[in-house]
Amino acid sequence: MGTYLIDGTFVHQDSNGGGGIINGGDTQWMTAGSGLLHIEAPPESLVVSGGLFHGLQLWVNLPASDKMMPPRYQDIGGGQVQLLTTPDGGSLLRVIAGELDGHQGPGITHTPITMIHATVSPGAQITLPWREDFNALAYVMAGRGSVGEDRRPVRTGQTAVFGEGGSLTVRADESQDSNAPDLEIVILGGRPIREPMAHYGPFVMNSQHELQQAFDDFQAGRLGRIPTTARTGLGHRGAGEADS
Repeated sequence: MGTYLIDGTFVHQDSNGGGGIINGGDTQWMTAGSGLLHIEAPPESLVVSGGLFHGLQLWVNLPASDKMMPPRYQDIGGGQVQLLTTPDGGSLLRVIAGELDGHQGPGITHTPITMIHATVSPGAQITLPWREDFNALAYVMAGRGSVGEDRRPVRTGQTAVFGEGGSLTVRADESQDSNAPDLEIVILGGRPIREPMAHYGPFVMNSQHELQQAFDDFQAGRLGRIPTTARTGLGHRGAGEADS
């Protein structure tokens, strides 16, 4: 499970010793694996002051062979992200995880994925090479544009799923709203696992029996303890990693 923070501050603590503070542009990656407890929230001062808080969270499933691996935590500062621009200067690409045309992002994942945050200027278009064994989707955080060679329209809050192929195309509309001057879009995909999945809340396993065992372990306190400075915690097992 990963958290990509665009604006604001987020504090993470977990029962495996992982923890830290991330700010705008930073990412945290938490691999739940065999299970842990964690808490992540904006600091109280930000809540009280009514400060801006904007980010997204992504859960990536782990293959069955890695479901019970040791948990892991990774902080990625905004300065570590691979920054790319298109030849015409119309788009800024932030490669957070995976690889794009030979450029490697800093995020380390067990499930092969690529995650990119693109800022596309009004009227600009990008066509990105994409692994043919990966699926692909795009989520619009702000702005309006289109995807695919046939320019299917997309806008804030919508997700587009791409079909098979070795590239994907995104275009920003010439006219954007005043509160969103550019098209802000997250492009991601990965190699499909194609395994059975059973999930309940934060537990993602391969069968109902494994799911029940994970819940029993959580109830029995086998997923560890969070430091006493944290007030509440949520258990995770088997769910993956990444970025939100």
